Amino acid sequence: GNSKNAANMPPVLKPHLSKVDGLAFIGLSLSRKSDKGHPDSVTHQTAFDLNDVIDRDYEYIASTNDDGWLVGGGEPGPPMSYKLPAKDSAHVEIMRIGTFNPEWGGIAEKEIVDVLTSGKILIPQIEVLPTAVVANGDRPPELEIRFDMPYGPDFVDIKAQLPPNWQLRFIHNQLFKHFYNPSRFCPGAFHSTIVRKAEFRSDSHMEAYFAKCDAILKKWKLNGPRALNDGAWDPAGKPLQKPGAYNSGLWLFTDRTKITHFFAPNFLPPYDTKEKREIILSYLTEEWDEKKLEWKKAEYAVKKQELSFMNMCGNPIGSLLGMAGSK
Repeated sequence: GNSKNAANMPPVLKPHLSKVDGLAFIGLSLSRKSDKGHPDSVTHQTAFDLNDVIDRDYEYIASTNDDGWLVGGGEPGPPMSYKLPAKDSAHVEIMRIGTFNPEWGGIAEKEIVDVLTSGKILIPQIEVLPTAVVANGDRPPELEIRFDMPYGPDFVDIKAQLPPNWQLRFIHNQLFKHFYNPSRFCPGAFHSTIVRKAEFRSDSHMEAYFAKCDAILKKWKLNGPRALNDGAWDPAGKPLQKPGAYNSGLWLFTDRTKITHFFAPNFLPPYDTKEKREIILSYLTEEWDEKKLEWKKAEYAVKKQELSFMNMCGNPIGSLLGMAGSK
């Protein structure tokens, strides 16, 4: 009986000391105001219009849970929609904290803010690229936008372009090396949940929906990774008091609907100097094994060498097959 429950529990660091489950986390905000969504939604990025990968007209999807669409401006409520009205809460969790109470297994909010403003955690200018829209393993599933690293970094050539979304693993590993609170975990692959309990009208409707998403992902890929918080906004969506040249940093969430702090980048481009590249690569050599709750050597998909080689020689085959970065 017990092992089955353990398998379904979130992979927190120390289950017996994680007393009270909570939602606080450090992550990215992808929230964006939209005339299709809730009027209270706040814009934290304009790089991606997530309405392009959702189905507000229920053309492909028959039903969802009562929250409806979590992204693209959120749910407007009647008469435009009849799900629970809520502002956009699009986000990517990088580290779940749980609660701000250390006795429950969490971390005091002041400690998190102190660490993230101290410079101990290097925060790069965060540029991301959505790499897939997938249904997760739940029944019925959540639909999520993935932000994977499509291939590993080049550990030899420091001038080689870093893979898309490297910043997420870089930050995640630093946070995991610093904070060891019992409730800490990362919810699997980096993703933004767009809807829960998605029931499709039929298998062919499901296929058509993912084909639609695929076309959008290809379009996004042409533009390459993009900076978030491109308008230098604060948690409330107002202009930052002291914007820098680079403003795509980290956010502290009490839950997905409530952001309390913004942490600006403190580790700035370019990232191809020897010193910076060595720091970046040192954090990309490992990954956290959430089953064994320990560090292991990072495993990456291999970038197809022959294709990226052709691509470098000005041969478009590599880019047509989507193997090489399209920059």
